[in-house]
Amino acid sequence: MQRFSRKSRRSGGGRIWLAYLMVGTLWFAMSAAYKSKMPSNTEDICTVFEDRRDWYQAAKDSEARWGTPAHIQMAIVQQESSFRFNARPPRTSLLGFIPWKRQSNAYGFAQALDGTWARYQKDTGRGSADRDDFDDAIDFIGWYTNLSNQSEGISKWDPYNQYLAYHEGQAGWRRGTYNQKGWLKKAAKRVDTRARQWGTQLKRCEAGLNDIFWMFRS
Repeated sequence: MQRFSRKSRRSGGGRIWLAYLMVGTLWFAMSAAYKSKMPSNTEDICTVFEDRRDWYQAAKDSEARWGTPAHIQMAIVQQESSFRFNARPPRTSLLGFIPWKRQSNAYGFAQALDGTWARYQKDTGRGSADRDDFDDAIDFIGWYTNLSNQSEGISKWDPYNQYLAYHEGQAGWRRGTYNQKGWLKKAAKRVDTRARQWGTQLKRCEAGLNDIFWMFRS
């Protein structure tokens, strides 16, 4: 009888362990699916934030912490990754057709480089921050634009120059390296135009986004 009882306990423990494993696997799958969920219309900031309320809260938290308006930070994310959590630069090609190394080690929503991300983690004390986590990525952009403001005097309300400094680094922006890159200045102009459009759009929907009872309304 005692032997049967021990066997039963071992069997029960195995079932509990299996149940934990299944729950953990399910949670991981659901978390990954939600992380990759794209807004239905990425050209309208109101739709983006209505589809992903967690992104709105993260962007406003970053704005409160670093001072760069949420719509400017979001315009940078859109330009860098089109809101894809696992975005990477395209690969170069060997002999014109063999996939080769990527152009850089940039990764995630903000396309942050390994070294710059490590500096962000150290400066902010957020050692567990991940580049494919939107909350961390948008905070990174707030942190970086704040550095550009402090070191180079670039206004946090200037999406054009903030993006140039984001892409080239503060030192590169200071040297004017972007002047030799027409494609980059065009990209910065797109960020500038989108940020200004999104700032106008956000004014018409922000009251609704701040409504804590939104989930109970039809």
